[in-house]
Amino acid sequence: MRQIILDTETTGLAWERGHRIAEIGGVELIERRPSGRVFHKYVNPEHEFEAGAQEVTGLTLDFLADKPKFAEVVDELLEFIDGAELVIHNATFDIGFLNYELSLLGASYGRIESRAQIEDSLVIARQRFPGQRNSLDALCKRLGVDNSHRQLHGALLDAQLLSEVYLALTSGQEEIGFALPTENPAEVAQVRFDTTQTDARPSVQPTTVELAAHEARLAVLRKKTGRCLWDEGSV
Repeated sequence: MRQIILDTETTGLAWERGHRIAEIGGVELIERRPSGRVFHKYVNPEHEFEAGAQEVTGLTLDFLADKPKFAEVVDELLEFIDGAELVIHNATFDIGFLNYELSLLGASYGRIESRAQIEDSLVIARQRFPGQRNSLDALCKRLGVDNSHRQLHGALLDAQLLSEVYLALTSGQEEIGFALPTENPAEVAQVRFDTTQTDARPSVQPTTVELAAHEARLAVLRKKTGRCLWDEGSV
């Protein structure tokens, strides 16, 4: 599976009022692991910043004046995201701006939804932590992701932080080593257990190295989620 963790910075909160994209950042995951490929572009938005947006991002029109316009980076961006699953925090916001930018270039560019699947990490967070703050900063703190170096909002930095948050939010049994060693679902259906077997089960004792690895994994789970069911079951 190829996923792109994506974030944008904009000149304001509403593309409907003509606000534009000023920065785009993306991080590629392959099978839930960073591939090392990233996408990062500052964009000349050709539009004034709202005061709040400028304060949050630290971007200015003077800084962006010599940067490429969206039309100059769009082909590279679309090549980067085509066919992937896009993971975006509050996806409605970013997809709205991206589709608006595409519409300014003509109908031939279509819409983002026709090029990639969309996964909204904010929806996932709200399902897991109902009634709590689920901003990126709040999730970093809750899930043990270090964001101490985040002084301003930046598209690439936020995409990198979101990649860690997303993996922590969606970590499951396959990451703890419980996944079946087959990629063919038909083979799984053929697995059967012999219930007539009455021999005593063999006793297997873990080695010191295995016990240490087990404890290290539990420590990671405690850091990510603040709790570990293994600990509760041993009380």
